[in-house]
Amino acid sequence: MSDSVAGDRSWTFLTNHARVLVEIARHPHSRLRDIAATIGITERAAQTIVTDLEQAGYITRTRVGRRNHYSVDPSRPFRHPADANHNVEALLAVFAGEDQEDRPQDEER
Repeated sequence: MSDSVAGDRSWTFLTNHARVLVEIARHPHSRLRDIAATIGITERAAQTIVTDLEQAGYITRTRVGRRNHYSVDPSRPFRHPADANHNVEALLAVFAGEDQEDRPQDEER
């Protein structure tokens, strides 16, 4: 059976908000255009999502010279009431954690 069947609606398990949060956790010095390109959304959509995340306390934006630096608060809970007893740290551990294959061989632990 194929993964995609004609007429099926396209959907994913993670929202764009989750994808932006994960991308910021992976690369806190990323530019909005790079975040947008990685996720496959417009720069304007990425800006709106970053603003949402910042206003809700999930990220903090700090100006460093001409660039922004983002930090993520992993202790924030998921927003849906059914998941509110879990924080986003678990999501970040799964999706933003370093894979052993991605680490340089000579890096010390």
